[in-house]
Amino acid sequence: MTVRHLLCLMLASFFFATAASAAAQGDFADPAWQYTTKAPAAGWEKPGFDDSAWKTGFGGFGDPSTPGTRISTTWYTPEIWLRRTVELDSVPAEPALLIHHDEDADVFINGTKAASFTGFITEYRVHRLDAAAAKLLTAGSNLIAVHCTQTGGGQSIDVHLVDAAAVPALPAPKRPEQPFVSELITAWGGEVTPENAWREYPRPQLVRDSWTNLNGSWNYAITPMLSSAAPSTWDGEILVPFAVEAKLSGVQRLLHDDQALWYSREIQATATAGRRTLLHFEACDYRMTAWLNGIEVGQHTGGNLPFSFDITEALGHGSDDGISMLVVRVEDATGDYQLRGKQNVQPHGIFYTQVSGIYGTVWLEEVPETYLRDIFVETSCDGTVTFRLDVVGPQQESELIASLGGKRVASAKVATASEPITLSIADPQLWSPDSPTLYDLELRIGSDRVTSYFGIREVGRVKDADGHWRFTLNGEPIFHFGPLDQGWWPDGLLTPPSDEAMRWDVDYLKAAGFNMIRKHIKVEPRRFYTYCDQVGMLLWQDHVAGFPNPPWTRLDPNPTDIEWPVAAREQFMDELDTMITQLDTHPSIVVWVPFNEAWGQHRTVEVGEWTVARDPSRLVNIASGGNFWPAGHIVDEHRYPHPGFPFELDTNGRFDDFIKVVGEFGGHGLPVQGHLWDTSTRNWGYGSLPKTKAEYLERYQESIRRLVELKGQGIAAGVYTQTTDVEGEINGLITYDRAEIKIPAEQLKALHQPLYNE
Repeated sequence: MTVRHLLCLMLASFFFATAASAAAQGDFADPAWQYTTKAPAAGWEKPGFDDSAWKTGFGGFGDPSTPGTRISTTWYTPEIWLRRTVELDSVPAEPALLIHHDEDADVFINGTKAASFTGFITEYRVHRLDAAAAKLLTAGSNLIAVHCTQTGGGQSIDVHLVDAAAVPALPAPKRPEQPFVSELITAWGGEVTPENAWREYPRPQLVRDSWTNLNGSWNYAITPMLSSAAPSTWDGEILVPFAVEAKLSGVQRLLHDDQALWYSREIQATATAGRRTLLHFEACDYRMTAWLNGIEVGQHTGGNLPFSFDITEALGHGSDDGISMLVVRVEDATGDYQLRGKQNVQPHGIFYTQVSGIYGTVWLEEVPETYLRDIFVETSCDGTVTFRLDVVGPQQESELIASLGGKRVASAKVATASEPITLSIADPQLWSPDSPTLYDLELRIGSDRVTSYFGIREVGRVKDADGHWRFTLNGEPIFHFGPLDQGWWPDGLLTPPSDEAMRWDVDYLKAAGFNMIRKHIKVEPRRFYTYCDQVGMLLWQDHVAGFPNPPWTRLDPNPTDIEWPVAAREQFMDELDTMITQLDTHPSIVVWVPFNEAWGQHRTVEVGEWTVARDPSRLVNIASGGNFWPAGHIVDEHRYPHPGFPFELDTNGRFDDFIKVVGEFGGHGLPVQGHLWDTSTRNWGYGSLPKTKAEYLERYQESIRRLVELKGQGIAAGVYTQTTDVEGEINGLITYDRAEIKIPAEQLKALHQPLYNE
């Protein structure tokens, strides 16, 4: 049993067995129970009751973090009812219950209460049945029923019928093979087919005509980790680009840490003289290897960013018809120091369903021998725009042509692209949320032809008349206000069901009067950032978090860091550097956030100084919500449910050089029936849930009122939690399926206006 297995297993059902009965021993090893978290009809504990509409789960039940128990099925609601029929060859000599309970539990045998337990325990105990209870047991079929209630803290129920004279060892908990399967689906998800799944060009900042989309139905199989050869038979088909755990993949299976996930599909492509063929993956979690026609074409580690392989030499190998076989192998433990953000093998609270395998567009691209791999842009409000080109292959003549509204405004031609290229644009039209002007860019590098765009803007900070640091955009102070945006979906998980769906979220937020989004612990598809560029939405971009953590001391003095192993730290920095490289050109991104709270926080000052030097054109919020170290440009407090800031901790000038922000607040919850991820779990928001929608609105209004006051005290930004509900979190402005808007955009816009007033 691996650590991953133990972490995956979710608490408890009830196991009943006797040491004397082989049949009962089999029940003990692998029990299945019918259960419900909604109060059943009278007689639920009696034989003959119809429990066919109840759910099926394995023992035990509860919260995996509960001390002293073992979990196969998660249970978080205040009550649970369970039923199971146990076959006994004979009644045990000393019948007893082996039990773990948190909290009160009643156990019924064949319709009669046999035992009651109060409170909670932190280890399994043997409870001998009294004579009356023992007489309830018979050789043959016995109905065991249990009712357990919980009021706070941990929770579990795990009950086994044993012989007290020979108590067997507890079996390992049952390993789940499926994630939680919700009925929720978005309107866009309901329209997804293999023919229309994410057909849009995936890299809008470097566009070529010669590309092929490989999304659609692929073969898949899950094998033991030790299997190094591709499967000879496949488990079925999977819809790429959706993760194997996602509803839209058509699979919804969990990938465990002792397993490998395999993909295969044919591709139609031929090598062309003087040209190269690139195979692109927009996202694949976590460690992968790809083969084409049996030839390994590349490996990649990291689950959050696009990458590519040159497959030219393997194309058509052993084939005369241009048909090649692509095979991909993926491993994903979703654990240790892996940068995984909100993914968790035991989804609960603020952590969500794990995501494994390909979950972004896969595509082919044909390029010349010399081609543009990337472009970097620096802009100034005076119209000076400097480009650095990352060119693969022998240097050739390069030309850049900038235009606006179809009219050429500047151009430059150089013998090679090895040095920076500067354009001077007269009367520059600056990019801002109110006027998101984008210039078109055409690049000609030898025979390579690429189209792109850029926005002219400058990000900075300035002290106001009262000595408070404020954000600036193009030299003017600007208050940043936006939502915490998780970017999760009930049908696609980390993958939006469609480009249209992804844009719908941004449109709602823009209409609601937000001028900023904090993209939380996730890197979105590249088209998301282009859309924010187009509509004028500022972005705070989080780095994807890993674990473990130091103690969370928030903004208190004398914080501590945790030390990460060398390899894990190098992976962290490599992914941070690659994220900045790939998103660098987007004018919408104005703040980098390397750490969230204390999650995986290590060498904070070093990371902060590195990030500031790596990208001096943006501001750095080194640790949103703390732990606070003197690094970067921002000091950030998280406060729920209403916003606040610990000004009293600003001693000896600790915060004098930093912009003060409230990086998370709110989280006001409102459940909308018919639009909940799981009706049988603890759906929650920060603070007690409001009794009415009117009360929910009043709480939101109060949070905004307090944020306006804090602005007057020097707070320069606020981040409201959050855009949508996510799994058990019901604190979104919109339901998880995007079907119900809790507060209309026009109403929010009016509420937010005082934040922008001078």
